Amino acid sequence: MTYELQVERAARKDLSRLPEGDYRRIEMAIDALSAEPRPRGARKLRGAANGWRLRVGEYRVMYAVFDKERLVKILRIRRRTTTTYEVLG
Repeated sequence: MTYELQVERAARKDLSRLPEGDYRRIEMAIDALSAEPRPRGARKLRGAANGWRLRVGEYRVMYAVFDKERLVKILRIRRRTTTTYEVLG
């Protein structure tokens, strides 16, 4: 059974700013989350009840998983820096 994907407005904006090659890799990784919302390499975000992050090259896909609703909500896509995870706080 698959999960529904919901891409938040901020994440869509992040995606629109990516170079074509990075966009394609991240889009494939996001699509795969519908089948497996916690793939190998995904990490739980501290301080966020449902928050997860997935590394895709030098980018991080931050998302939330809601098992009861079978929903994966894509929150942000950011290049990894010292302030990457502050956007969620």
